[in-house]
Amino acid sequence: MDLFNYFRSTSSYRLRIALELKQLEYQYIPVNLLKGEQRQADFLALNPQGRVPALKIDSGELLVQSPAIIEYLEEVYPQPALLPEEPVARAQARGVAALIGCDIHPLHNVSVLNQLRGLGHGDEQVNAWIAHWVSQGLAAVEKLIGDSGYCFGDEPGLADVYLIPQLYAAQRFNISLADYPRIRRVAALAEEHPAFIKAHPSNQPDAPAPGA
Repeated sequence: MDLFNYFRSTSSYRLRIALELKQLEYQYIPVNLLKGEQRQADFLALNPQGRVPALKIDSGELLVQSPAIIEYLEEVYPQPALLPEEPVARAQARGVAALIGCDIHPLHNVSVLNQLRGLGHGDEQVNAWIAHWVSQGLAAVEKLIGDSGYCFGDEPGLADVYLIPQLYAAQRFNISLADYPRIRRVAALAEEHPAFIKAHPSNQPDAPAPGA
């Protein structure tokens, strides 16, 4: 499989975690968002939306949008499972994933932030916007996840796949996690897990060298 992604992209990060948790091999193909490579003709011919991640599977089809790709992986490569068996538990995990993927992440996407700046909002206003929505979302996640282990159990699952990249974004925007002990517990576990380590932005081939 060919994975088109950018090391710092939150949605790319979550897809890398899912691939690593399922121990699937893929070729990493960087698309530099800062240089506008996602808007170049060759990439738009591949993905008309001009977004990452995108995954070209072995049969040649291209899959887009991280939630759809992760669902595909779960269906085609069901073990290890990212979702529990019990329907209510599955809905709870999907709910946290959707809260992050639909209600937090889109509001600090680079395209949204650029639009705010284009409308005349300065960095202070933009940073306040980011802090408001990320903090509000994480406060809800804190109340929805469990008291031990990962978000919903002893093994990482779909909610963790979404949460850990969101915490990376929170760190980039200097948003404190002091009020979220459950979230900090999950983050500490992920820091020691090989799949999360391998998927981390700093460990990707297109990440700049330390100090660069």
